[in-house]
Amino acid sequence: MKKIALLLSLLLVTSVVMFGCGGEDAKADYTTKAAEKALNDGKDLEGKTVEVTVDKLVPDGSLGYTIQTGEHLNFVSSTDPKVKEKDTFVAKVKKVENVLGSFVISYDKQ
Repeated sequence: MKKIALLLSLLLVTSVVMFGCGGEDAKADYTTKAAEKALNDGKDLEGKTVEVTVDKLVPDGSLGYTIQTGEHLNFVSSTDPKVKEKDTFVAKVKKVENVLGSFVISYDKQ
């Protein structure tokens, strides 16, 4: 009986490691377009998630690695986000600053 319990426990642990903790990937709170509209409307996106499509990557921008997307969204990071143009990823917004009509957003890649 102990061998069966041990085997079932091992099977459960293995399945969790291989297939994750269940459910589908979490959906982002905003798309790029919806996030830009929300920011233009004065909403606070800190702590929210945005599905970002990389329109242009500037690896040596003055603020670090800059991902340009939308009309005026700039996701900035001091570390290489390891993305290329047309890639899509989810970013958790840490801070947003409006600089001359463009939004500079620091984030954590999810």
